[in-house]
Amino acid sequence: MRTGMRQGPEIWIRGPVAVLEAAPPGPAHPRAAARRFSWVGLHGGAGVSTLAAVYGGHDGGRAWPGPADPRSVLLVARTHAAGLDAVVPAVEVFRRGEAPRGLGLEAVVLVADAPGRLPRPLAQRVRLIGSVIDAYRVPWVSEWRLGDLSGRPPRETEPLARLTGATR
Repeated sequence: MRTGMRQGPEIWIRGPVAVLEAAPPGPAHPRAAARRFSWVGLHGGAGVSTLAAVYGGHDGGRAWPGPADPRSVLLVARTHAAGLDAVVPAVEVFRRGEAPRGLGLEAVVLVADAPGRLPRPLAQRVRLIGSVIDAYRVPWVSEWRLGDLSGRPPRETEPLARLTGATR
């Protein structure tokens, strides 16, 4: 150790330590592996199956993830009044520690219930939700309504695609 330099604290590690092998040759910045999530709908027709098919992850329907499912949860609701009504109570379940043990709430995904802009009262509620938790918006996608999930996700959902690691 050179004089004048301070040494940091020692770090103790419990348990076995894996030996790191040399990285295989490849690109300087390999693409990160897609992170897995469990999509959980807050009401029927929220869009969980479509989102899981487009962005990857576990389609949980309206049920909590099981032990073998990803523990990071994305709650899904439509942007109509009933869908938005379901969001805050579900977020509170996590805040109060009442969600099943080991689950972590990552964000809320709000899926457009119709094409076009939200009416002002609904837009205000979306802003309120976004002030409490990370909220990702998914616009109306006509092709998805027809069952065509083959195209790229909408440009407006790039932050959600980055979160989930979904690239096409």
